[in-house]
Amino acid sequence: VMIKTEKVLHLNSSKGRKVRVVREHYVREQVPCGSSLCQADCRNDGKVLSGDVTHYVVPDVGVVRDFLEILEFRQLQGIVLTQTAYQTVQHTRGRRQYNRLRALLKDPRHDCVLFANEFQQYCYCPRDKGESQDKWHTRNVYNAAVWYYNYLAGLQPVVMITEDSDAISEFSALNSGVYVISTKEYLLRFWPDLQATHDLYDSIAQTLQERESEGVEKVYTEHLPAEVLEAGIKSGRYIQGILSVNKHRAQLEAFVRYEGSASKNTELNSDVLINGAKHRNRAVHGDVVVIGLLPLEDTQSQPMPSGRVVGILQRNWRDYVVTFPPLEEVQSQSRNSQKILVIPWDYRIPKIHISTQQAEALQDRRVIVRLDSWESTSVYPTGHCVRVLGKAGELETEIQTILVENCIHVPTFSEAQLREMPVNTEENPWQMDTSEVSSRWDLRDTHLVFSIDPKGCEDVDDTLTVRTLPGGKRLELAVQGGNVSHFFLSILKAVRATTCYLADRRYDMLPAVLSADLCSLLGGVDRYAMSVLWELDAETLDVCTVWYGRTLIRSSYQLHYELAQSLLNGEEIEVPELSRLKGSQLLTRVARHLRAQRDKGGALELEGVEVRAQLDEEKNITALVPKQPLEVHETVAECMIYANHWVARKIQESFPHQALLRHHPPPKQEFFARGFTLADSLERAVDPQDPLVNKLMRMMATQAMSNALYFSTGACPEEQYYHYGLALDRYTHFTSPIRRYADVLVHRLLMAAIQLEEEGSLSKPFASNKELEELAQHINNKNRAAQHAQKQSTELFQCLYFRDKDSHTDERCVADAVIYAVRTNGFLAFVPQYGLKGAVYLKNREGQVVSVDGDGRCEWKAGILQRYPDRISTCTSTGTHIFDLFDHVTVRISVEPSRCHADSLCLELISNKPHCAVQPESQPAGRGRSELVQEVVRWAEKASLQAEEERGRKSKLSREEKQFRQSKTPNLYVLLQEISELALQDLSIYGI
Repeated sequence: VMIKTEKVLHLNSSKGRKVRVVREHYVREQVPCGSSLCQADCRNDGKVLSGDVTHYVVPDVGVVRDFLEILEFRQLQGIVLTQTAYQTVQHTRGRRQYNRLRALLKDPRHDCVLFANEFQQYCYCPRDKGESQDKWHTRNVYNAAVWYYNYLAGLQPVVMITEDSDAISEFSALNSGVYVISTKEYLLRFWPDLQATHDLYDSIAQTLQERESEGVEKVYTEHLPAEVLEAGIKSGRYIQGILSVNKHRAQLEAFVRYEGSASKNTELNSDVLINGAKHRNRAVHGDVVVIGLLPLEDTQSQPMPSGRVVGILQRNWRDYVVTFPPLEEVQSQSRNSQKILVIPWDYRIPKIHISTQQAEALQDRRVIVRLDSWESTSVYPTGHCVRVLGKAGELETEIQTILVENCIHVPTFSEAQLREMPVNTEENPWQMDTSEVSSRWDLRDTHLVFSIDPKGCEDVDDTLTVRTLPGGKRLELAVQGGNVSHFFLSILKAVRATTCYLADRRYDMLPAVLSADLCSLLGGVDRYAMSVLWELDAETLDVCTVWYGRTLIRSSYQLHYELAQSLLNGEEIEVPELSRLKGSQLLTRVARHLRAQRDKGGALELEGVEVRAQLDEEKNITALVPKQPLEVHETVAECMIYANHWVARKIQESFPHQALLRHHPPPKQEFFARGFTLADSLERAVDPQDPLVNKLMRMMATQAMSNALYFSTGACPEEQYYHYGLALDRYTHFTSPIRRYADVLVHRLLMAAIQLEEEGSLSKPFASNKELEELAQHINNKNRAAQHAQKQSTELFQCLYFRDKDSHTDERCVADAVIYAVRTNGFLAFVPQYGLKGAVYLKNREGQVVSVDGDGRCEWKAGILQRYPDRISTCTSTGTHIFDLFDHVTVRISVEPSRCHADSLCLELISNKPHCAVQPESQPAGRGRSELVQEVVRWAEKASLQAEEERGRKSKLSREEKQFRQSKTPNLYVLLQEISELALQDLSIYGI
């Protein structure tokens, strides 16, 4: 039975006025309590509180709002979060804190539940006339605590914690068994040994206290009201976008990327520059901001449109890793203020004011900090410490720093999650279900299945089959992927979304019983699989038929790449078990044909450098080993691409508006001369005397292009489905379900498509287009984070390798380098031996430039520096020396340590000659380097002229648009040059 009452709310309107809202409110007697001690047989779905605790704790609204980090400690158990506190956080705090509260309630490792006290007839209290909202909320929470104690028949004491001293005085003695105390007293009484919570409480409490007593003198202008921002965006006066800070000039330069906004300044041809902290106006890297363009006369010195932040639509703050300043600075700051200014690990984040008594004890430690606010009266934002990661410079600390900075959370799988997993032990071996066996195509005795993976691979995602069918007129090719969706239970969902690979470890998306065992297609064991099988014409290799479905397989061979390449080369392999494997040459023939078909469509052959850190047993780095490309890599990749493409076709045809595909947008055509695709251009960029030139051009093109992204077909027009890099009209990911959640979703879609084809309907509906698009964006974000973490961990191990070496005596610190970009004060160079890149400076801080003697040795002398589009020259008393694009030079590699940030590698020019002779490419075709550079410039000039002609055909710009339009004509080489960070990355980063 539900009883109708009224709920009076006082809300703020969009125009800032107070509005009194009266809503109907229904209460009832039966509301689930969420406790295992329940005596009334409540319908407690989901989590329930353990009865094996000394008490239950009910936090007041203010505690949940301001001290949520303390409640996130897993040692605190038996927490009852009230609906009153939950809704207050939802309405008064940002999305970040609300999502954290939701995650806390969902996480099975945390012993806490949500109690709907405002729907319980004997808990809900109508607001008294003249009663403040805070007092009303506290009274509701106290009533919920009393009800909880009585409802459980006094089996468990209840402690209400609050920051309201009046509430403690009023309620503490009203009911025995219900204790009302402050948060600080609660921690001291019940958790005296949990020092981290005491330090965290002191830090947050001091921050809150100082925020109330801050001065009123404004440092920044106030942000405009929401309704003004919204109207300005609609009218085109303001531009909405995401703030991106230049990490190399973090104090001075930031940019707003406004693509996809409602801005009417559609003719703007570049991002908008936000110059200096004043114009940034308290916006932090990643925030969604609203900007106004500055008049032309205010930006004459800038080569692009400039603006200033007038409002912030969404704060995208996260956890930041910081380091405390040196002891003398801490002591100096402490004398003048209670706050300490800490330095974030990420250069793009401003210094942060925090309040702590532990500053001296936290010297040389990496600490996680969360931002609380950034008032217009403060030069820097205010935050508080959350926890200490460890000593700066230690491997584990630096790895944890990388994970935190990329928002990668890798907690161990909970007991509840592991209980849902199948068991496979010696005492209790896993066995196939007879109903599953009968419903699948059994390939175990009819097909020779094998896998090709790196040495020591445990998570074998996919296997291959190739054979000539009886009669000899047809071939059969098959790709199998582990059937993760058979085991993948709802509790895991998409939280991790991807396996995260670092230089010395990996964090699996799935528990080990699945990723390294039951879903891994290991040799010699029976496994469930999802398969695609093609019958191909033996002569033309055209597809005759294709079959999709669930299968049973037993892989005969687990080959590693080097062994497979030896088989492909026809070498004698002394492994008797491989005598039956006759299809490697056949597989290579098919793969070459598939690649040729994609090449006709303009597929890109991109380049990347993958460097493996070789570690000893104690995880000390002993060598940096660049991965050697083998044809078998391409052979396996082509088969996987083919399977992904055909699965994409199938699910898109079955679900036109809700299929998960992956697209790769093309580069803007204006950057390339008409008649040439990017593939054509790269194919022509060959220097027969130096094979590295073409490799570098492909690397630069890889970095200059956009990343491939997942999307739902209902959220994107069909002409944008195309995957530019692979030259395929439809593409998805199907072959790696152990390490990618996207593949699990695609497996489910494929099964639904098969069911729809066979039965005409689905047993249960799949995700809607909106839900699938949200999942796609979540997976894209997680993938991007994992890629950045992988890159940063590689850079960390590169620094670790050189850190303990004397760069002046150790020959391993001297290497050959190739110039791949020119800068104002030097150039960027690539070191192929170690797969690293960095800046080489030709001008030092004293104003001296590099002088080259007759033997090629370099030293600093007084002189001048002159930069040209494709070269840079130094002029000293000993003469002029020119450094051309793609020149080989010799550099010395050393580590530049940083106290607050990541260490970095320093490249010092020691000779203008190669460290070792460059081997010419064994190709008769091609052009010399100077001709090649001239060709690149000619392409750029031609593209610029054509782009200018195209713009001339467009309608004329308005006077206002002309005023703000300051961009110059595009140039291919300049485009690549202006990429802020030409990271030479592994192609797996782009997932294509």
